[in-house]
Amino acid sequence: QVQVVESGGGLVQPGRSLRLSCTVSDSRFKIFQMAWYRQGPGKQRELVASINFRGAVTYVDSVKGRFTGSRDNARNTLYLQMNSLKPEDTAVYYCNRDERFGPGFDWGQGTQVTVSS
Repeated sequence: QVQVVESGGGLVQPGRSLRLSCTVSDSRFKIFQMAWYRQGPGKQRELVASINFRGAVTYVDSVKGRFTGSRDNARNTLYLQMNSLKPEDTAVYYCNRDERFGPGFDWGQGTQVTVSS
C-alpha cells in the first residue's frame, strides 16, 4: 500500500511563509503528475497546484505568484513553498496524484496550515 506523508504545516501570521513537503512510497513517483490539494473549513477539497514529471507547475488563480510547487524525483518528494500567506489559505493541505490524469492514492493525513494574526 502506498503511503503519502505530508508535513510542514503550522500556525503563521498573514504575510509569512511556510514550506510543505510530501513523500510518497511509490517507485513510480517520478512518472506521475502530482498535485497539492487543500480543504478549508466548510469547503470542498480543491486542487492548488499540479506538477508534471519534469517539474512544470500550474496553479489555481488564487495562489499564482505566491505559491511555488516543485519536486525531487530522486527523493520521491513534492514541495510547496507558500509565501505571502493569507487567512483564506487556511486549510488542510494534501498531496496526491493529479486525479485528472489517473487514479489517486489513498489520502494521507494532510498537514494543517492556519494563517491568523
